[in-house]
Amino acid sequence: MLSMGNSYAGHFKTTRFEEVLHNSIEASLRSNNLVPRPIFSQLYLEAEQQLSSLEAGSRAENEDEEEEEEEEEGSESSSPPVSYQMKPPPEGCCTTDGFCQAGKDLRLVSISNDHIEVPSGFLLVGAKSPNLPDHLLVCAVDKRFLPDDNGRNALLGFSGNCVGCGKKGFCYFTEFSNHINLKLTTQPKKQKHLKYYLVRNPQGALTKGSVICWKGAEFRGRQSSASTCSSTLFQLPESSGLSGSTSSEPLPAANPSALAGTQQTAAATDHIPSTAAFSSAVYNGKESPKQQLMKNNLSALTRPSVLGTLTNSGPPKKRHKGWSPESPSSTETWNLQLNTQAPNRIKNDGGSLSSVPHSALVGPASSPMVGSGEPVSVPDNLLKICKAKPVIFKGHGNFPYLCGNINDVIVSPLLYTCYRNSQSLSRAYEQYGASTIQPISEEMQLLLTVYYLVQLAADQVPLIEDLEQIFMRSWRESHLSEIRQYQQAVPQAFPHVPSQITPVTSAQLPWLAGLAASSCNDSVHIIECSYSLAEGLSEMFKLLIEGKLVKTNYVVIICASRNRAIDSCIVITGKYQARVLSESMLSPSDYQKEVNYQLVTGKVETLGSFFSTLCPEGDIDLLLEKFYQENQGHISSSLSASVNKPTAVNGTGTAVCTSYEIERHQIRPFQLAVAQKLLSHICSIADSSTQNLDLGSFEKIDFLICVPPSEVTYQQTLFHLWHSGILLELGLEKEHLTKQRVEQYVMKLDAEAQIKFKVFLQNSMQNPHTLFVLIHDHAHWDLMSAMHSLYPQTELSTGLVDRLLNCREVKEAPNIVTLHVTSFPYALQTQHTHISPYNEIHWPSSYSNGVDLYHENKKYFGLSEFIESTLSGHSIPLLRYDSSFEAMVMALGKRFPRLHSAVIRTFVLIQHYSAAMMAVCGLSQMKNYTSVETLEITQNLINSSRQCPSGHGLMVVLRIPCIPLAAVAYERLYNVRERLALEDNFEIILGNPNSGITIGKHFVEQLKIWQKIEDVDWRPQTYLELEGLPCILIFSGMDPQGESLPRSLRYCDLRLINSSSLVRTTLEQELGLAAYFVSSEIHTEKAVVNDVLESDPEKLSSTDNEDEEIATEGSTSEKRSPMKRERSCSHDSASSSLSSKASITAFCTESSSPQALSNSTEETTNNYERQKQKVDKGAQTTISKHLPPVTEQMDMKQNIKSAQVSITSSSSSPFSSSSSSSAPTHNSFILQTSQCSMTKASKQPPIVFLPKLVYDIITSTDSSGLPKSSSLLPYHSVMWASSFRPLMSKMMTCTEQSLYYRQWTVPKPVHMDYNNRNEGRMDTFHPRRLLLSGPPQIGKTGAYLQFLSILSRMLIRLTEVDVYDEEEININIKEESDQYYHQPGDMWPDLEIFKKMPFDYTIHDPKYEDASLICSKLQTINSEDRSMSRRQEDMYTCHQTTRMRLSKYAAYNTYHHCEQCHQYMGFNPRYQIYESTLHAFAFSYSMLGEEIQLHFIIPKSKEHHFVFSQPGRQLESMRLPLVTDKSEDYIKSPTFTPTTGRHEHGLFNLYHAMDGASHLHVLVVKEYEMAIYKKYWPNHIMLVLPSIFNSAGVGAAHFLIKELSYHNLELERNRQEELGIKPQDIWPFIVISDDSCVMWNAVEVDCSGDRKSDYTWTERNVSLKQILQHIEATPNVTHYALIGMRKWSSKTNSAEIKEPFSCCHVHDFIMLNVDLTQNVQYNQNRFTCDDVDFNLRVHSAGLLICRFNHFNVMKKQIALGGQRSFHIKSKVSDTPVSISPAQYICAPDSKHTFLAAPAQLLLEKYLQYHSHRFFPLSLKNYSHPVLSVDSYLNLGPQIAVCYVSSRPHSLNISPSGLTFSGLLLYLCDSFVVASFLKKFHFLKGATLCVICQDRNSLRQTVVRLELEDEWQFRLRDEFQTANSKEDRPLFFLTGRHI
Repeated sequence: MLSMGNSYAGHFKTTRFEEVLHNSIEASLRSNNLVPRPIFSQLYLEAEQQLSSLEAGSRAENEDEEEEEEEEEGSESSSPPVSYQMKPPPEGCCTTDGFCQAGKDLRLVSISNDHIEVPSGFLLVGAKSPNLPDHLLVCAVDKRFLPDDNGRNALLGFSGNCVGCGKKGFCYFTEFSNHINLKLTTQPKKQKHLKYYLVRNPQGALTKGSVICWKGAEFRGRQSSASTCSSTLFQLPESSGLSGSTSSEPLPAANPSALAGTQQTAAATDHIPSTAAFSSAVYNGKESPKQQLMKNNLSALTRPSVLGTLTNSGPPKKRHKGWSPESPSSTETWNLQLNTQAPNRIKNDGGSLSSVPHSALVGPASSPMVGSGEPVSVPDNLLKICKAKPVIFKGHGNFPYLCGNINDVIVSPLLYTCYRNSQSLSRAYEQYGASTIQPISEEMQLLLTVYYLVQLAADQVPLIEDLEQIFMRSWRESHLSEIRQYQQAVPQAFPHVPSQITPVTSAQLPWLAGLAASSCNDSVHIIECSYSLAEGLSEMFKLLIEGKLVKTNYVVIICASRNRAIDSCIVITGKYQARVLSESMLSPSDYQKEVNYQLVTGKVETLGSFFSTLCPEGDIDLLLEKFYQENQGHISSSLSASVNKPTAVNGTGTAVCTSYEIERHQIRPFQLAVAQKLLSHICSIADSSTQNLDLGSFEKIDFLICVPPSEVTYQQTLFHLWHSGILLELGLEKEHLTKQRVEQYVMKLDAEAQIKFKVFLQNSMQNPHTLFVLIHDHAHWDLMSAMHSLYPQTELSTGLVDRLLNCREVKEAPNIVTLHVTSFPYALQTQHTHISPYNEIHWPSSYSNGVDLYHENKKYFGLSEFIESTLSGHSIPLLRYDSSFEAMVMALGKRFPRLHSAVIRTFVLIQHYSAAMMAVCGLSQMKNYTSVETLEITQNLINSSRQCPSGHGLMVVLRIPCIPLAAVAYERLYNVRERLALEDNFEIILGNPNSGITIGKHFVEQLKIWQKIEDVDWRPQTYLELEGLPCILIFSGMDPQGESLPRSLRYCDLRLINSSSLVRTTLEQELGLAAYFVSSEIHTEKAVVNDVLESDPEKLSSTDNEDEEIATEGSTSEKRSPMKRERSCSHDSASSSLSSKASITAFCTESSSPQALSNSTEETTNNYERQKQKVDKGAQTTISKHLPPVTEQMDMKQNIKSAQVSITSSSSSPFSSSSSSSAPTHNSFILQTSQCSMTKASKQPPIVFLPKLVYDIITSTDSSGLPKSSSLLPYHSVMWASSFRPLMSKMMTCTEQSLYYRQWTVPKPVHMDYNNRNEGRMDTFHPRRLLLSGPPQIGKTGAYLQFLSILSRMLIRLTEVDVYDEEEININIKEESDQYYHQPGDMWPDLEIFKKMPFDYTIHDPKYEDASLICSKLQTINSEDRSMSRRQEDMYTCHQTTRMRLSKYAAYNTYHHCEQCHQYMGFNPRYQIYESTLHAFAFSYSMLGEEIQLHFIIPKSKEHHFVFSQPGRQLESMRLPLVTDKSEDYIKSPTFTPTTGRHEHGLFNLYHAMDGASHLHVLVVKEYEMAIYKKYWPNHIMLVLPSIFNSAGVGAAHFLIKELSYHNLELERNRQEELGIKPQDIWPFIVISDDSCVMWNAVEVDCSGDRKSDYTWTERNVSLKQILQHIEATPNVTHYALIGMRKWSSKTNSAEIKEPFSCCHVHDFIMLNVDLTQNVQYNQNRFTCDDVDFNLRVHSAGLLICRFNHFNVMKKQIALGGQRSFHIKSKVSDTPVSISPAQYICAPDSKHTFLAAPAQLLLEKYLQYHSHRFFPLSLKNYSHPVLSVDSYLNLGPQIAVCYVSSRPHSLNISPSGLTFSGLLLYLCDSFVVASFLKKFHFLKGATLCVICQDRNSLRQTVVRLELEDEWQFRLRDEFQTANSKEDRPLFFLTGRHI
């Protein structure tokens, strides 16, 4: 990878450009740097040089341009701009943007009609303010200080007046800019801020004129428009006024609605043209051979970048000024390129449009390109004659002035920009040294443009992106060989100049262009002119007026002469193309205004009157009226009758459809998986070291869901919330939930939102221990910056999201997590996003490598599945377009050029629906006035309710984005339905986002019956509740806002969507309406085919292939005829346009261009004939094919009945004569009962009808298979960071797509993330923000509600722990005596009484359930008991646990953070991270025979616990208190906690457990874990064991703790003796605690009963401080050697605590008297049972062990670390092989596999599982235990042992009366002598096991103990642990008793 930035400037690079591009993408996807820098920073490694050598035809203007650029660079290109400090405004003056300091309005829109005094010599100009990108501020400036037409002769300096307050004489532009409140961040410059001349239009209003031309060619530099935005149509940037308005009629001043095209400059992507998706893919799915050829070689290429112009964010010339690829090169540029519109932004001020610069409606001044030469007059009546406004694209060179009727033309600079960009492309290659490679020449560019236009079909619109791709590929092809040569050349050698491919000369150009155009049947016309473009334009206008360009779509005008560069322009004269391009220049809000204006002013009436002339029988309304009159009294139509009368079955009862169900809230596997992913992201935020989320401090969850202001979405969210039960689960609400209560948790983002949000914020502040989750659903809606919605005329709701969700309180609140949920996350994935890529959660895919990951019973149908259905090989496409509808719209568009196409499309479609309804009702002549598609929809809708006994039907969604048009459509369809008496057959619903659902009473009653609703006042409030209702839902509103549709949805009619707004989000969200779940049991192939079942029997057009069998007859896709497969590639769903010959000819005669429709007429006629033949041939098969499958066998009569019904209704079909006659007579099939159409609908996805244009974009794919729509600009308020970017690929995952958008898109100033910029990059991410994205309608709401549920459960779990909860074991073995030594209420043991208590040898701790029993003479063990109590399979099962809520006295792990213990933990940010020092501490120990050196790590804050020598600060000792000390505030005993592998999970935070008391706590850790423990516990004292103990067990830690403590006691006694304190007064106890002790409890006994023996007891949680202080206060405490407590169990019974103190084993948490136990050691080698072993030694030494039964400790189950950290694995192979305990020992000198584990561990594990091999007689022989001398080893639960100590004077059981079955001598020392062993009696055949460190001592032991006298040994009875020699194995010898 190349390095970033300048570091290698000037070096030769040998990486090919393509690789750099590829590597850049790869790096961006893999990079840790979250926003990788663009490829520019890699490609621009050389300083840029001679611009002129790279620009073709080095023009004189170039020098000027460079001068200009360099001059302006200081202010324009540095990043960030040099901070400019303005003088503070005077006190009390106005500082509002757009007003001067005197408070007068200067905005052009406000004062355009005011009279303004202009002194002579002054001109009015428009100034741009960076804060008001939409507005121009009017200023009066002395024209001497402004440039002339050539950009020259402007005087330096400034002189101007304020037109607002009239203040005159400003001599400095700085002073003037302060006065008019420009609020600049850079040095004010007149060149930069004075932009346009202002001129008066014919109506006298002041409008924007031409651009002020500072310095000649600099104007050209400014033209680059929004070229960084892909998917802009040919739109204009603000810098170009438009030389025309769409309508020649002036606007009424009071009417805010603008005409189409008054806003020509609506730059960038809010509204891409109605047909042109200006994306980087091919436009209509058709590619020219040329493009395909280029594609093959150049697939890796991207759009060229915009280089070398000021308006581009590429690098400036002076790199040292700090250009950074991430920053724009100037503020002004951004205002140019970034359009400030967003949907819903209708700004209406003073009657004129302010959302886009107003175009001048006057003469030459309004031309956007500076004109040259003589002006060209635009002829009058151009629009009237041509039926379209020509769109002129300025190409190369100079462009003449236009004057005259300039309203009738539109001029765009987009092509000019494209040419410029393509010429500067080759700089990217300079790093190869390829400075000699020429850019693509202007001639070649123009020629390629002509080639491109020639291959466009008649219904295609040119795409700038296609052209850019072509230029780039062409350039790469022509220079590929040179590039390769440079890469192979030796770097030092200067490359030779390559031989150029012969260039096209300007003389050849017109001839070659003409040649190319000759083949295209006149669609491209070339005009060559010799002097200037003006003559060519004049000629073009002349030809247009004369009607000679009727067939021509594009006119290319070339002015080429030898001595200078070419001038060119391209005029779009095709009516369709020109309409599309001009409409694409409207923003969504302007589009609505335009349509509204046309409706209000009655312009559409001409359309209505035209329609009525088409119908030969007279006006449709008259026909309807006539039909109504005829049928009024007796509606004989079987339609309505069948709805109301349920069909009888066999005359015995009523058939009721059982298939009805509204899906209630249920969680699917996918949703659960997503909820868990969300939870794990929340946990990872909490776990990170940034402390951004402290989950441990929250006790509960609260939430607020924000939804768009759609009433239906709001109700739908309430519905989901209500049924999910989440409010009850979170404990937020009580049992009786009311609707009002639920409404508190959902907020509509409308005017009232702020009140609800304020309450939410207050709650979050008042409840710091509640975690508030702010869910922003449908999060791509309204991302307007609040800054941009401050204008008084904007809607209140815009910018609300920014104002509320991005407010400071939300950002800073530590207890608010924001979750954005959307199907279209692209707008939240820009370079300035608030959301970290690590906090994105994408919906998982259901398959991975062909494996079904989540077993869903439903299959999701989304965009990709819909597209897939259109591929060949699928039965019936789910996406279709309607060619006859499109043909009619196109013809009408030519006839009514002034009407917006949305109006035309809507009226045509309403007409089609009306005619189709009439046709279905029996007016069969109306079939000719609709299309096959609309007829199919209407027929299925009307018949659907008849096919179901309960009257269930289908839903048809008719999407009409424009609300006024939707209202018109509703009114019209409602009227037609009423006249046809269908009002009870289906409902028509107007779905308006701002209001609820209104449906008729009859239908409400039906829904109530179906849904079994009793409530009288119930009304459906969501579309989901319309399940099964036959209806047309007219879905209005510019964008869907998250409304879900029911499963009875069958048709999604999107033919009216605004196809000019081609942005990825817009398209995908429209198609998202149809997203659907289908039962996955139904094979989708079948499901799709079944679609035909509902169709009318005669509707052949959508399956024009009689060979196809019905799915239920077992057809497979292979059966289909080739013709069928071919058909399915071009789905207009009726391949015919069925608007019969009559209607087409009607159009032709009326239409000015009959040729335009001739093709479609031919096609129609042919299809018509074809279909007729087919019907005659195949009527029978068709009918059988269209009947429902044989599902419900019913009575024959019933079948026949339904057959007759369908036949009678079939008369409405166009071919009824043939089909109805053949059907009844044909006996080969039996008609089956109709199946409920709703049921069928729910088993297959809906069918979607699209505009042809959108259909082509959606279904055309690039070479990787990526749909073209995916590579469109993602969202209207973002733009591409560079046009020089890699293409997306189909292989990209969601994460990769996110990274792609994060690198290649930037928000426009209107976007709320625009200001979220920081040079530091990382800190722009908000730590508590998450983004959940998933396809539309897939169940995201259910997923996030489930997430709330599991998050709540987790928080509860965080306050709960699993503690071991098991009863004590071996209770029945206890000696039951009636003697109780103490009273139940005694607080402390009485020493004298205690001494009399016998020691209970039996282990009762349940963790030793599988340990050997210890016998004493007191016990008579019934062998039955032991074996019965334990079943073999239970032996090794998990220990039982119980969940316990943590009390306030719990011990915590590292995840706990709270205010109180921050300082204790050492993490408090106010304190410096705790410094600590390492101290060595050595002492000698005779038993080890060497000095032990330990290390202490002591934090500064804990040094007061230690004594250091004064001069050298050497550690001397640990301070110990006195026995007599009494204080409530500290604990006397130091606590030691040995730990391994639990740095995170060990419970070392004792702050709360000790109730804040001062205590000394030492963690005992192994050397290799020291660093990690120190990291997690910086404020804890560590005792680090020597490295030799790294692999040792817990015994070593206990051993060293005890020895160290004793040594320290001696040191302290010596130290304090000097202070006069007696040695016995020093406190001798230490606490040894496990790292899993979590809470402590005390039992309180109440003995106030009548009799002495009566008592009651309660258990409560207490602090460890209370328990320790209580024990420390025990009378004569120093006489006890060990003090412990019970282990907690929920099953504790009274008997266990009746005796408050026991003399028995203690475990887990003990107080050890190191003084008394000086001579009793822990066994340092032990891994298990070392505490039992130690207890037995202590007891046998005659010391007291006391257990306080009224105290107990709870132990937390911790799955990691501790004993589990020892893994026994083979030493030879690294592969983990499970090794059974039987392999832990082997014969000495054998070739056994050696194990990498300590010998002692192998021994202990082997004996635990396989000791019966050594002691066969002892198995289950509890009355004859194994005698174990001086040690206790666990021989497994089925063998009992008897412990004896060989020490003199030790307490042992009496050997008399006991016979042993075995003898175990483990590492016996010199105290064990032969005479000692002779005291014991053994069974005959008893076995002996001697264990020693080596073979030598094994032999010595046998001799010394005279073992051979009584025991017989064999050579083969010697064993060793399976260790290698260096690991020092242990050796065993076994023998038998003689």
